[in-house]
Amino acid sequence: MSGNRTFVDEDGSSASGDEANLLDGGNKNNFMSTNSGRHNNNNNNSNKRSRKATGDAIVDAMLEIAAASKMRAAAITRNEERFAISKCIRILDDMQIADQSLYFYALDLFENPTAREIFVSLKAERRLAWMQGKFRVFSSSAA
Repeated sequence: MSGNRTFVDEDGSSASGDEANLLDGGNKNNFMSTNSGRHNNNNNNSNKRSRKATGDAIVDAMLEIAAASKMRAAAITRNEERFAISKCIRILDDMQIADQSLYFYALDLFENPTAREIFVSLKAERRLAWMQGKFRVFSSSAA
C-alpha cells in the first residue's frame, strides 16, 4: 500500500485516496470542516455577545440622552417660571406706577422674553428708570 487509501463512494465504486480527495473538493482533512463548524458556532456566540454589548451601549447612550433632555426641559421650565409674565406683572403692581401709559407699555414690553428677563433681573430701584427709558424711546419713535 502506498499510503493512498481507498474510499467507497455512495454508488459503491471505489476511488483511490487522491481521487477521493478531488471528490471532496481537495480537502484531505475533511474532519476539519466539521470541527470548523464547531469553531463557527463559537464565533457566532462571540459575535452575539459582541452585538449584545454594542446594543447595551446604544441603550445606555439613549438613556443618557433622555435624562439630559429631561434635565434641560426642567431647567427651561424653571427659567420660564422665573421670568413669567405673571411674575413681571406682580412686580409691576408692587411698584405702584401712577402713569397708566407707562404701565400698559410695560405690559406690552413683557411679551418679549428678553425684556422680562431684564426686568426681573434688575434691582428694584433700577426697574422704573429702565422702563421709563424704553418708554421714551418708544414714544419718540411713535410720534
